[in-house]
Amino acid sequence: MEEQLESSWSKLIDKLSGWVDSLIINLPNLLIALLIFILVQWLSRNLQAWTNKYLKKIIRKPSIRSLVANAVSILTIILGLILALSILNLEGTLKSLLAGAGIAGLAISLALQGTLANTFSGLFIAIKDELNIGDWIETNGFSGKVVDIDLRNTKLKESDNNIVVVPNKLILDNPFKNYGLTNRIRTTITCGVEYESDLSMVEKIAIEAIKELYPPNKGEQIEFYYTNFGGSSIDFLLRFWVEAKENITALEVKSKAIIKIKETFDKNDINIPFPIRTIINKK
Repeated sequence: MEEQLESSWSKLIDKLSGWVDSLIINLPNLLIALLIFILVQWLSRNLQAWTNKYLKKIIRKPSIRSLVANAVSILTIILGLILALSILNLEGTLKSLLAGAGIAGLAISLALQGTLANTFSGLFIAIKDELNIGDWIETNGFSGKVVDIDLRNTKLKESDNNIVVVPNKLILDNPFKNYGLTNRIRTTITCGVEYESDLSMVEKIAIEAIKELYPPNKGEQIEFYYTNFGGSSIDFLLRFWVEAKENITALEVKSKAIIKIKETFDKNDINIPFPIRTIINKK
């Protein structure tokens, strides 16, 4: 029994001695590898900041700048890790890590299909010029100003100042309206006048009122159409062009146009009738 204990103790001492000797022999390499890794960490952070700063001159979208800067930072860390393992003569460990990373990457990609879909959608949104920060859009039942686009979500600030976070995949998979893609939009308002009105004069006065408030550009027309014999009025539709990039701006334009038409009609004794309902009581 004593001989077995002494043999085991001797083997343990020999093993520990071997480890200590190996540590002493490789201590310079270990210190150099540690120093390199620290320098690489510092370099990756600064490269990320420098890359982001430089790209501001050539890339307008913050999301693309952030993506490129992060990729540069990650690539720098990976190269530093490979260099440190090479200094420690751990090429075999490096190959095992790369093989394990491939298997782990496959497993992670299968588990995070939704996240990856949002990421690739974010890349597509960032590269294409169909959606930018500052645009007013309507998508997936929400409308608001785009305040941020990252690799997973797009953040909208609604007119009531609430923030809506929409996954990028939903934006690409569903139609969305972007008020920022054009500087000129058409606004439509509807109204009605009493049956006794001079319809030609109503049309002329309404068009002149809108033209005075929102002058059309070259090639644009103010459109006026009578649309319906209503229950108490003859209804018309008025369509005109305005300078607007946001839905809220279009609402303000429509409100001002209604005020202007009402004032003009009042000056010319043109009535906008109340709905009239006739009740016949048969006894």
